[in-house]
Amino acid sequence: MKSLIFTIAVLFTLVLGEISENEKYTEKYDSLDIDAIIGNKRLMAAYVRCVLEKGKCTPEGKLLKAHITDALQTGCSKCTIAQKGAMRKVIHHLIKENPGAWEALLDKYDPEKVYVEKYHHQLNSVLEE
Repeated sequence: MKSLIFTIAVLFTLVLGEISENEKYTEKYDSLDIDAIIGNKRLMAAYVRCVLEKGKCTPEGKLLKAHITDALQTGCSKCTIAQKGAMRKVIHHLIKENPGAWEALLDKYDPEKVYVEKYHHQLNSVLEE
């Protein structure tokens, strides 16, 4: 469960652009107001529905969804510092404020709990904040 939050947070905060191997995700969205997104239940729900393939996606949401698996598999190695910080905010929000969405995301992207185990330490540090 916690690793999925990590993943979703990565995805929501990255709003990734196109990348090639060995590059970072685009910095184009690094200034995205994550607090405004997580503070708006309707907007946050729209991103969750997009990532779960249960609703329409904005162009940013489509890119986010396209890179979830890569971000999980690589530990967000292509993330910028700003993206990693935003990711922590989103993870914390999902765990504390929207556990149902977190569970749905986990069921979709980590049903065998591979990433929960892999990112256990990082997720616990986010929860301690």
